[in-house]
Amino acid sequence: MSAEPAHFTTRALHAARVRETASARATPIYLTAGFEFDDFDHAAEHFGTGAGFGYTRTGNPTVRAVERQLAELESGADAVMVASGQAAVSTALLTVSGAGDHIVSSAHIYEGTRGLLLDNLARLGIEATFVDDIADPDAWRAAVRPNTRAFFAESIANARNDVLDIAAVSRVADDAAVPLIVDNTLATPYLVRPLEHGASIVVHSASKFLAGHGSVLGGVLVDSGRFDAARTGHNAPHLVLPGRGGLPSIAARHGGNARIAYARESVAPRFGASPSPLNAFLIGQGAETLGLRVQRQSQNALEVARWLAAQDAVESVDYAGLPSHPDHATAARYLQNGFGSVFTFTLRGGLDAARGFVEGVRLFTHMTHIGDVRSLVLHPATTSHALRTVEERSRLGVHPGTLRLSIGIEEVADLIGDLAQVLLTLDETAPTEAVA
Repeated sequence: MSAEPAHFTTRALHAARVRETASARATPIYLTAGFEFDDFDHAAEHFGTGAGFGYTRTGNPTVRAVERQLAELESGADAVMVASGQAAVSTALLTVSGAGDHIVSSAHIYEGTRGLLLDNLARLGIEATFVDDIADPDAWRAAVRPNTRAFFAESIANARNDVLDIAAVSRVADDAAVPLIVDNTLATPYLVRPLEHGASIVVHSASKFLAGHGSVLGGVLVDSGRFDAARTGHNAPHLVLPGRGGLPSIAARHGGNARIAYARESVAPRFGASPSPLNAFLIGQGAETLGLRVQRQSQNALEVARWLAAQDAVESVDYAGLPSHPDHATAARYLQNGFGSVFTFTLRGGLDAARGFVEGVRLFTHMTHIGDVRSLVLHPATTSHALRTVEERSRLGVHPGTLRLSIGIEEVADLIGDLAQVLLTLDETAPTEAVA
């Protein structure tokens, strides 16, 4: 009998199978659901220790390579990639909290995260308290309860560009023996690395600046590797107590990396938030040029913000790079390579002016996204912040005439030219006051 299968359907399935290795310069894409084991013992070892790769939901070489890349960019010990930025936030919060626990959060966060805290985690018995004056460490301290398990905030907040004093809030979190989780999506590690200022976990919507091209979804959480079981273990019993069947605790097995190990072993794969290896590859490719893009975007944004601030049709510009912004000094202290490229400005003409602006721009794309290489515009009051009350929107700096810009890498003269033509059109169509 021939050693090779002779039937067509069998050959079609198995003819391409190879066990050769090659050193590719670009990250290879392992687009496979599972991985072949060498032998019986290899499979047993993988399931016993987690070493190597068995199934893409629990680990994939492409995803692992990008996790190492992003952990390095954030000065972290390790990272876990997931399917979206929202999955990253969910995974991070479920890694540190459970039923009966409490989270202290900035009030100035992405609406999806706020909804997660108020609607979804609340149903699981996890409560949240929101801090409005995030610049005041005492406001964070006052919100702490005996069952508090984490602080959560954004490095640069959407929409008012509030900049977090990471070190100050980290000190309060340390006093409470809980981790500070920072969503660093808007700043990116090129501008600030929160783990270097005392934060414990960083999360990103990797769909935004890390990828840059606006093509894929993905998220990542990066851990500092500084989990201290002796000092903070009483607030993380799931990390320090023995596991099922007498298994040594996560902390005993992973030490300072206990949080990220728990996220990788027990949260992300069980809730099914696994990223596509193809998406991971594209995010990794984008991250290679992160510094070049964010530098250009930040330079463009500063020029656009300065230009808008000088226009009569513009009531205000909320950009931390301007000296007029309340958090400019904090931004100058933390953001070393620019002030970011997502900010809001408010037109004097209110909702009608905002509508005319959105429908009049030619270069700016009207869409719900940020961090793209292309410049984008959105009206927060009727989109991202629509579920907030009028009073809440006003507190967050979102008014009827407020527009959010995400500045891309175009020539800044072209961007300003587009803004100028639409503001000129708005001036021409604005109603004139009757002459007495």
